[in-house]
Amino acid sequence: MRLLNSLTLSRNGARTKKTGATCSGEASVASAVEWELRLPGRPPLTVHDNHWANSERDLVLYKPAVVPEMPAALSSLHNRLRSGISDSSGGAKLRIMVYPTYVDPLGRPRIKKSLTTADLANWVGLRHLRKLTAREGVTLKPAFDRLDLPGVDLDDPQDEKALQHALYFPAADDETPVLAFIHFRIVPVLRHIGWLSPDGS
Repeated sequence: MRLLNSLTLSRNGARTKKTGATCSGEASVASAVEWELRLPGRPPLTVHDNHWANSERDLVLYKPAVVPEMPAALSSLHNRLRSGISDSSGGAKLRIMVYPTYVDPLGRPRIKKSLTTADLANWVGLRHLRKLTAREGVTLKPAFDRLDLPGVDLDDPQDEKALQHALYFPAADDETPVLAFIHFRIVPVLRHIGWLSPDGS
């Protein structure tokens, strides 16, 4: 599947078994669905969709035993800044927080949690957000149900109040969270190191 011009994503058939700690810090065993991200002339990147035995789930840029040569900012993203996937409506829908990555002055990837919707659209790309929310059953909304938070409208993104955004998707949809994770977690780092141009090409 083509994401951004020459950036492509494919799902590997096999699942990987591994042990480790979940996002909540609990020791567990995971069955990881592997997705491979490719750019011509660059080493492939592997995303793990970890389904933990304790029912937690997260996405991470997997760190292989030997990391190919690449800029430090991208190398440092491996096995860090995981994105948890949580139940939002009794099992029918899941959500993933939309916390985009930036690279700090020391070259370390960090996340930004609160943004206006306009800032989020500028950071991730309005057309990419629209493409994600055009998928069946997928919506972008405030992460928390509070009366003082504005709605999220990609036709008129508000630029007045910073908030935490979340992407909600059907529980049976395994592709949307991976696409979202790539757009808000990996692509900003690829742009920072010059592997993708600012507009994603």
